[in-house]
Amino acid sequence: MSERLQKVIAHAGIASRRKAETLITSGHVKVNGEVVTELGTKVTSADEVKVDEVPISKETLVYYLLYKPRGVITAVTDDKHRKTVVDILKEVPERIYPVGRLDYDTSGLLLLTNDGDLDNKLTHPKYEVEKTYVAKVKGIVTNDDLKQLRTGVVIDHRKTAKAKTKLIRTNKESSIVSLTIHEGRNHQVKNMFEKIGHPVEKLSRETYGFLDLHGLQAGEYRRLKPHEVEELKELSDNTKR
Repeated sequence: MSERLQKVIAHAGIASRRKAETLITSGHVKVNGEVVTELGTKVTSADEVKVDEVPISKETLVYYLLYKPRGVITAVTDDKHRKTVVDILKEVPERIYPVGRLDYDTSGLLLLTNDGDLDNKLTHPKYEVEKTYVAKVKGIVTNDDLKQLRTGVVIDHRKTAKAKTKLIRTNKESSIVSLTIHEGRNHQVKNMFEKIGHPVEKLSRETYGFLDLHGLQAGEYRRLKPHEVEELKELSDNTKR
């Protein structure tokens, strides 16, 4: 049975499907000793596939939930030698990578895996997995402000999808707001609050689909239970547009 090269690389836990495509087109992949740069290439179990001269082998698929602290990079490595989320899970033997990203100064729920197919589904724009954030923002947020977030605001000439909001509390200088979205644009939550005149001072992602941070402190992680993995796969399949 033959499979697309990028899918084989993703299944081996080397990278997500899209990152695997970049590895191929940039000449990092060899099949049976020859550099392959064409994305349509198919291989079988009899073919030898190497990424950067290292033969790939299929790893057991693993899934972890991390309570990412602030001040940690959502990446596998960092050229500035800052701490990464993978550094926190250094005891995990498999080669894992984060699903999507959280900003350096944002804390909260982050998934890490070596399942390239699931990563592709959860991060692709055509899928709609809800994520809830709690933000401390400057100023007193009004009902009109929340209505703007719920109906969508224009960022980079494109309106955001409808969101769910809840005002948790306010004081004279700031407000705490819960915001649930299913999009994943770069810095989206911060940009949405900036658009309505309430810049974010502190931000945390509290939920991802049905998953939450219950029982974890910042910097702690746990392996997903088998039923959670199955539910996550069903969620990604059922949220297709």
